[in-house]
Amino acid sequence: MPLTDEALAEAGDHLAELLERQQRTIATAESCTGGWVAKVLTDRAGSSAYVVAGLVTYSNNAKRELLGVTEPSLNEHGAVSEPVVREMVAGALAATGAGVAVAISGVAGPGGGSEDKPVGTVWFAWGSSPADTVAVVETFPGDRDQVRRQAVLYALQGVRGFLENS
Repeated sequence: MPLTDEALAEAGDHLAELLERQQRTIATAESCTGGWVAKVLTDRAGSSAYVVAGLVTYSNNAKRELLGVTEPSLNEHGAVSEPVVREMVAGALAATGAGVAVAISGVAGPGGGSEDKPVGTVWFAWGSSPADTVAVVETFPGDRDQVRRQAVLYALQGVRGFLENS
C-alpha cells in the first residue's frame, strides 16, 4: 500500500512535537528527496520554531560548495554513500547552527542504479554533532515516488528515534 500524504504528515507532526518539547532545531540536507522532509516539517504552522533550514543539494557540486562534502568522499564512494551523508550532516550543522541535522542521498530511479547501488538504495544520516552521527542504508521497493515517500518517512522516524534516545 503506498504511503499517503497523511501518513507523512503524521510522522512530521510527531517529530515536530518532539523537537518543540526538547526545544531543539533541525536542518535538512537532502538529495533524492528534493526537500520533501523539510516540506513535511514546514507544512505545520509555527514550524519556524524548530526548522532552521532545508538544503537541497542534488548535485555533487552543491554537496561540496554548500555542505563541505569532500572530493575524495565523492570520488571514492559516490554521492550515495555513508561517508557522504555523514559529511552532509556535519556540513548542515556547521552551516545552519541547528541542533540536529538529517541527510539523505539515494537512487530514486527509474534509472541511475548499479549492481552495488540498485534503484531504491538510500543512505541516511542524522546527528547533533559529527561524533554522534548515525548512518544507515535502506533499499526501498517501488517506483520513484514510492522510493522517495518511503525515504521521507524513514528519515522523519529515524530523527525522532535518535532524539528520543539522546
